[in-house]
Amino acid sequence: MTTVTRAYVSRLAGLPVFDPNGDRVGRVRDVVVALRVGTAAPRVLGLVVEVVARRRIFVPMGRVTAVDPGAVVLGSGTLNLKRFEQRRGETLVLGELLDRTVRITESGRTATVVDAGMEQTRTGDWVLSKLAVQEPGRLGRRGQLHQLGWDEVTGLALPQTGQGAETLIATYRELNAADLAHALQDLPIKRRHEVAEALDDERLADVLGELPEGDQITILGTLDEKRAADVLEVMDPDDAADLLAELSGVDRNRLLELMEPDEAEPVRQLLQYSEDTAGGIMTSEPVILAPDATIAEALARVREPELTPSLASQVYVCRPPSATPTGRYLGLAHIQRLLREPPSTLVSGVLDDLEPLRPEAPLGEVTRYFATYNLVAAPVVDAQGRLVGAVSVDDVLDHLLPDDWRERGRRG
Repeated sequence: MTTVTRAYVSRLAGLPVFDPNGDRVGRVRDVVVALRVGTAAPRVLGLVVEVVARRRIFVPMGRVTAVDPGAVVLGSGTLNLKRFEQRRGETLVLGELLDRTVRITESGRTATVVDAGMEQTRTGDWVLSKLAVQEPGRLGRRGQLHQLGWDEVTGLALPQTGQGAETLIATYRELNAADLAHALQDLPIKRRHEVAEALDDERLADVLGELPEGDQITILGTLDEKRAADVLEVMDPDDAADLLAELSGVDRNRLLELMEPDEAEPVRQLLQYSEDTAGGIMTSEPVILAPDATIAEALARVREPELTPSLASQVYVCRPPSATPTGRYLGLAHIQRLLREPPSTLVSGVLDDLEPLRPEAPLGEVTRYFATYNLVAAPVVDAQGRLVGAVSVDDVLDHLLPDDWRERGRRG
């Protein structure tokens, strides 16, 4: 199959969706976009996929690794099988944009949207860049068909004025999570909560990770419990554990029960460790490979867009099972070494046998370990020789800096 970087949404509808193993997941039923203010092309957020029993779920575009003429292919990771619920600020292309009346900017004539084209940008994001519009016909005939850029028509973008959260979110759409977190802190409390409610789960999870603990707890407390559990599911397990650790035992257990068991279990494991130890600051989802994996497979895994640069810097080889806590930990391979070896070579043949950290190692020991070996990530292995997670340098810095470092940065 040939991967494409442009596709019309009507041609995506009904295409089968496959996981990395070639197993069929379901079929595409719609595309979810976020409209923006002015003439900026809408950002494609993800796909609505129909799985078994006509259940429709949301698949973020970050999980899509290939859009082919006959299929859509997903990358590795767990799918969230919760039923799709459209959020504020989200628009369905097939369900809401088609058949809308627009005005062609150049001619001033009205036309009807009959299709929409999406394309992948250089950064890997997808945007809705093209529209197929048809002018009204005469005497039963079809009118002229145009293929235009999004900025060549009017009538679909968000209005420039008004206090709707959608407009405010569109203004903030291009901000990274840290800058959006700072912007939220400058808003009145009521508006802050309105924006948090309107953000999609993944975006809100990223923003929460950049907020001081007090603001995290306040915003999480304004959400419906089910929504709060959904957001915790898409947070990095270590960030979710840090946030839940600040709640009362009753609230913590209630949210953990509402989370999907597969998503809640890594968080429960992290909550067992003291927050000032390697186990308390590690993530339980590093890149883990089996001993028979090749370097080509390893490089494909570290290219996954959701990985942070520090976690993508090395892979960990373990005997099955490959989810933490794994089978026996064998060693790690740095990406620099992987790039210098033939793709067909087994990763297990280029391992570094660096002594790993123990979960109970205090923060001071972890800091000295990173400084000694010039690392950006390090494995954490328990007494049974199982990999239980990895500590990244950003987690170490987060715990070394004063508790109010984010607030100081915002004031500065």
